[in-house]
Amino acid sequence: MMKYVNKMKTAAVTAAVILISLVFLYVGTAGLWDIGISDRLNQRESVTNKKIYIIGIDDKTLEQYGPVNTWSREIPAKLVSLLNGADSARPAVIGFDVIYSEEADKEADDIFARVCGEADNVVAAMSFSFKEQPEQGADGKTVYNPYHVDYVIEPYDSLKNAVMCGFANTFVDTDGYVRQAMAYLDYEGERAYSLSSQVYRIYQESRGEEAAFPAVYGRNNRYYFTYSGKPRGYSVISMADVLDGTVNPAVFQDAVVLVGAYAVGMQDAYMPAIAHNSQMYGVEIHANIIEALLEGKTQLPVQPFGYALAAALLCGLFYLFSEKARMLYSTILLAALTVFDVVFVRVMYGKGRIVPVILLPVCLLVIYLVQMVRGYIAEILRRRRVVDVFKQYVAPQVVDKISKDKDFELVIGGENRHIAVLFVDIRGFTTMSESLKPEEVVEILNEYLGLTTQAIFDNGGTLDKFVGDATMAVFNAPFDLEDYIFRAVATAWDMQAGADRIAGKFRERYGKSVSFGIGVNCGNAVVGNIGCDFRMDYTAIGDTVNTAARLESNAQPGQILISREVYEAVKDRVAATPLGEISLKGKSKGVFVYQVDGLERASVT
Repeated sequence: MMKYVNKMKTAAVTAAVILISLVFLYVGTAGLWDIGISDRLNQRESVTNKKIYIIGIDDKTLEQYGPVNTWSREIPAKLVSLLNGADSARPAVIGFDVIYSEEADKEADDIFARVCGEADNVVAAMSFSFKEQPEQGADGKTVYNPYHVDYVIEPYDSLKNAVMCGFANTFVDTDGYVRQAMAYLDYEGERAYSLSSQVYRIYQESRGEEAAFPAVYGRNNRYYFTYSGKPRGYSVISMADVLDGTVNPAVFQDAVVLVGAYAVGMQDAYMPAIAHNSQMYGVEIHANIIEALLEGKTQLPVQPFGYALAAALLCGLFYLFSEKARMLYSTILLAALTVFDVVFVRVMYGKGRIVPVILLPVCLLVIYLVQMVRGYIAEILRRRRVVDVFKQYVAPQVVDKISKDKDFELVIGGENRHIAVLFVDIRGFTTMSESLKPEEVVEILNEYLGLTTQAIFDNGGTLDKFVGDATMAVFNAPFDLEDYIFRAVATAWDMQAGADRIAGKFRERYGKSVSFGIGVNCGNAVVGNIGCDFRMDYTAIGDTVNTAARLESNAQPGQILISREVYEAVKDRVAATPLGEISLKGKSKGVFVYQVDGLERASVT
């Protein structure tokens, strides 16, 4: 049955992890905080391609030429002519991250279009305007496409016909950071490529290499990319410096040249994944995307269901381990799995897969905490059971001490302790029970046993057992008890005093009176849980116990007998009459016995 329960628990944990993983991976916003951690772990500045330049339309350029929307198209035409002035020193490709959509001065517009067409290495920017719209999927179900093309902003006709175009849209995740790019988009039966994709393709052709486009995912052909540089990580040259000849165009030979906004007022800045809380201009983001394509630093999200199964399997095994292992070993395993997760995430990222960073450690931590809380609760319940058990043996103040003592443990089996043992028996009980009704006998018995129990508890002793009309108590077990031998004698004295108080009540009610015979001894004994797996009793065994029982059986009604060992321990605080050596049943040698006649109550500590 227990194995079945454990299997059910493990199955429940596994199913829960699968569900959590799928929700985490499929629900877009659920994994954004995780991908933010992935940014910090995996995005590293490492600009390796020195053949990507940015010609920035910066504050210097705007100050010299005025706002971009007032420029004659002869200005960008001059830039293209300067860059392509010598066949041996021309760039491999020039990408304009500026959309020239409206015709202004036809003559200047045509000049710009003709210069770009003759250069045959220019890519112009276009832009899609997206609008979320319901569409019918291949399975006939209606889905909402956030990237439905509402309209297109394209270059003016003569420029559009003279150059290749690529859409320059920057895609921002819902947390405000740019970490994804769209490779292409099928629109009106044709495939439109992004500006970065077009520049990358032309650059590869110029080097005699084939453009290897990355794998994409989703209905909108996206991929993640690794940034190579933080803001201003690439060589940025003012457009004004190129136009006035300050910079020699030969530096751009066989390079990728991107022309775009590089001034705050042009409102083309975004939050890059590589530098949270910083901004990067759109033209720099395109540079990073192009380098990611060149270096193969693109990624796809991990396949959700496969990852969910793997995470669930690992969590299930961890749950089984933590069920049986000590918390220390579970803690070590949790730490090891967390380190493994971080290493695995880094390795997979290098192989082009984005794996959640914290999903697995969080699931493992939750399992660990649940097990820790369960263990804590189990320990509390175990202690409570121990306390409840000992309430049947010891005084309430003793129970309080046990429950507050963090180091207290029951010793399974027995331990050798020096204790004091008390036996008390009702004299005349058998004769009395023959002449009274059973319920009357029970009432008398309960009254006397209640008296003996209360006396034991009042003096801090442990009630060992009831044997018919007899009671056995031990002192200094299961915990250390101060002045325990005197406490045992004081308990015997309290029992006799209590018996005298209630004797008259039963004489009037039933015409019967009984009294106690008590024996007290001290010495070493084996104390602990004695018995077997399915039935055990907390008791004391040994010659010390047997001698105390024999003293009780030799005591006359109303008499308290103690051994020499007891007397020597308490003689300064009790009044006792030596009775001499008497022989006890089962012992080869006699025992010197004393009768207790009184004691100093104030001496009890």
